[in-house]
Amino acid sequence: MLRFRRIPHLILPLVCAVSPLMLTGQQSAGLPGYAGGDLILAAPVGPFAEVVGGGVGLGFHAGVSARGPLSLRADLGFINYGNETIAICVTQPCRVTGDLTTSNNILFMGIGPELTVGSGGFQGYLNGSLGFAYFATTSSVSGSGNQGEPFASSTNQDDLTLAFLGGGGLLIKVGGSPTSPVLLDIGARYHHNGEAEYLRKGDIQDRPDGSVVIRPRRSETNLWSFRIGVRVSLGP
Repeated sequence: MLRFRRIPHLILPLVCAVSPLMLTGQQSAGLPGYAGGDLILAAPVGPFAEVVGGGVGLGFHAGVSARGPLSLRADLGFINYGNETIAICVTQPCRVTGDLTTSNNILFMGIGPELTVGSGGFQGYLNGSLGFAYFATTSSVSGSGNQGEPFASSTNQDDLTLAFLGGGGLLIKVGGSPTSPVLLDIGARYHHNGEAEYLRKGDIQDRPDGSVVIRPRRSETNLWSFRIGVRVSLGP
């Protein structure tokens, strides 16, 4: 397992590595491709499921192929598995109040092969990828009632792990043209994230003297993601 602490800047080169596929429509060199996005419902398994409930998030993917069933796919997404908001005094005396919101998130990305079978209005696919999972708990302050953009934030805990993803799904044509069909994408993936340090709701405790106690957990952090979204075929 690959593990780092307090190094969110490592995410930038990873995003740059997959962003050409995510942003260009995968039409370079005349290759056909696809791009899509989906809503994610996450279900932790094993030790992770004992302390964390379900999560929700968004995912984006894109791929290129050589006009055959095999393509190269890139994924980028995030999962939120818990939020906590408390009212605080921004000033002393307490004439200005605000909301302190703590969010527990997983950012994931990966790249790997995808095999598509079938044709016409129904197709099935299997895929696998190698990438990273970034676990981060952040706290931010905004106006009371979450009015306005946060004006201060901090990362309370983070960890980066090597991740393996694998799954499959079904594509159902719902519109578009013969050369650029729009497909309903329903699928599931297993995220093998390995061991990581992370926080859940209640792991940050505020003491009466103003100090903060953070108690990170460490365990396997594997999960299933169930997805529903849209894929659009692109290219010549």
